[in-house]
Amino acid sequence: MRAQDSATASRGIAVRTSAGPIRSTASSGSSGPTGPTSPTEPVGTTDPAAQDQHRRRAGTAQAALGVVAFSLTFPATAWGLEGIGPWSFVALRCVLSAVIAGGCLLALRVPVPPRAHWGGLAVVGGGVVIGFPLLTSLALQTSSTSHAAVVVGLLPLTTAALSALRTGVRPSRTFWAAAIAGAVAVLAFTAQQSGGKLSTADLYLFGSLLVCAAGYTEGGRLAREIPGWQVIGWALVLCLPLTVVWAAIALPHESIQLTAHSSIGLLYSAIGSQFLGLLIWYRGMAAIGIPKASQLQLAQPLLTLVWSLFLLGEDVPAAAPLTAVAVLVCIAVTQRARG
Repeated sequence: MRAQDSATASRGIAVRTSAGPIRSTASSGSSGPTGPTSPTEPVGTTDPAAQDQHRRRAGTAQAALGVVAFSLTFPATAWGLEGIGPWSFVALRCVLSAVIAGGCLLALRVPVPPRAHWGGLAVVGGGVVIGFPLLTSLALQTSSTSHAAVVVGLLPLTTAALSALRTGVRPSRTFWAAAIAGAVAVLAFTAQQSGGKLSTADLYLFGSLLVCAAGYTEGGRLAREIPGWQVIGWALVLCLPLTVVWAAIALPHESIQLTAHSSIGLLYSAIGSQFLGLLIWYRGMAAIGIPKASQLQLAQPLLTLVWSLFLLGEDVPAAAPLTAVAVLVCIAVTQRARG
């Protein structure tokens, strides 16, 4: 026994105490921790307030990247419609993005969401997978990209309103005042451009606002339960049977010319906007909340105007950038407002 004690005398035994980190009970000759440790703050922990601030900054950055991706959707759709009919374009866009999303889910062996989430996923699918792309594609047949972009500037207010009804979150009065001011600016622009009368394209665009806001609200809520990429992934897969049948019916009745523009427009709309854009968008919404994330989209019209000018060569009316700047001012107010 004496020999065994001698052989193990230099070894230390790690003991975790209730008050602090692992400590050594080695006898004399063994060295303790190399640096000072606090018995009340274990190594590796961070301040909860700092952690929350970091999470919100990351969420804001993700939501902003989503807005950038969405701002290219209208120019990409306009390119796609140069060679593909609107019904075929949307069907192909949905099928392509669903195949990519389904492949990712299958490769990572992601389990099917519980039944409690299926209703929300159906709303996401109906709103952002099918409804918004179809209605905006129909609108862009007769409306310019710049006009459509400014009208869709009402989406943040619509999303915030539906979110308040759906989730019970009540933003502050300052938040609502700034959001409504941005919406009024967009409505004034629409009335000025259309001579005080709503066109068929405007009706399509306003309908797209409602269905897209519903999809954003449900997607942002579900992203707190399951990862954001799985939200849009399962919504796309859920719509796949319908969109396959849709494509089979639409393709024989519309002409298809896969030019460079139409191919790029289709690929970006399916991959960049409908899958990757929504993936990071829902992650951001889950981190900073649906109302504040939605108000970042007030920057989307201005970004789309820039793309329309450089990619499509459209004549941008003077009122368009002025309206976009006005709603940008509202962004700063809504992001600082409580709620």
